[in-house]
Amino acid sequence: MTWSEMQPLLTQGTLDTLYMVLWSTLVTVAGGLPLGVLLVLTDKGGLLQNTVVNKVIGVIVNIGRSLPFIILLIALIPFTTWVVGTFIGPTAMIVPLAVGAIPFFARLVETAIREVDHGLVEAVQSMGGSIPTIVRKVLLPQALPSIVSGVTTTLIVLIGYSAMAGAVGGEGLGSKAVTYGFQRFDNQFMLITVALLIVIVSVIQLIGDLAVRLLARRGRTAS
Repeated sequence: MTWSEMQPLLTQGTLDTLYMVLWSTLVTVAGGLPLGVLLVLTDKGGLLQNTVVNKVIGVIVNIGRSLPFIILLIALIPFTTWVVGTFIGPTAMIVPLAVGAIPFFARLVETAIREVDHGLVEAVQSMGGSIPTIVRKVLLPQALPSIVSGVTTTLIVLIGYSAMAGAVGGEGLGSKAVTYGFQRFDNQFMLITVALLIVIVSVIQLIGDLAVRLLARRGRTAS
């Protein structure tokens, strides 16, 4: 396959991959962030200590994290079809990508919030701060660099998931690699696809690391 033939395929594959990954990341953050916060708040000694709720959330998150993505992808076909009307294409893949990543991100958020100095929480409590105030003014701002680092990690994981999704009709670079590289024995196309994925991951990691450093520096300046 010549470069002129590969270029539109690679361009479309890259755009589809970015579309799936970015939208599924937004859904993942929207779902995983409150779950991670609740895991901390409802834990023993937490501000909303509730053993039953904490255990239920913990079990759901653990089950979600333990399922291989390819199995989850197939198991969610009826749900995906119900949500978007089809289980094929980049838009449909956003559903299983987000469902697979939410438990993973929730644990990262939980870990980040647990690292916050409990003395800051006690100080706000002593001044009459409510739980929503503590979450918005202390927990999330103090944990923000670690949460952003978690978002970066989640983005990279989703890129890997999206490549697997491409093998079952999800489009993106994974689909192009299987269809035009593997099935047609085009090693050059496969190598270029892999190189593009490496570049995307490297750029995301670079941006994420820069954002974390800037947030950490701002936090030190503010303190």
